Amino acid sequence: MTTKTVDIQTTQMSVQELASLIQAGDEVMLTIHGKLLARIIPAQDPPDERILGLRPGLWMSDDFNDELPDSFWHE
Repeated sequence: MTTKTVDIQTTQMSVQELASLIQAGDEVMLTIHGKLLARIIPAQDPPDERILGLRPGLWMSDDFNDELPDSFWHE
């Protein structure tokens, strides 16, 4: 991924040109007088959904969400 820095006070670049850079996989840093205003990165596909029962035999204890005893924290 290439990073492009664009000062919004001086650029002649259009929104379509910025979008083309991002679509090509470039990261765009928007600045005002050299100070970072925003960082735009290409969107990523969401992770695949988790599938119930994918790991048979894996289990979680019934007390998984219970508070831990004080002895756990002070040992």
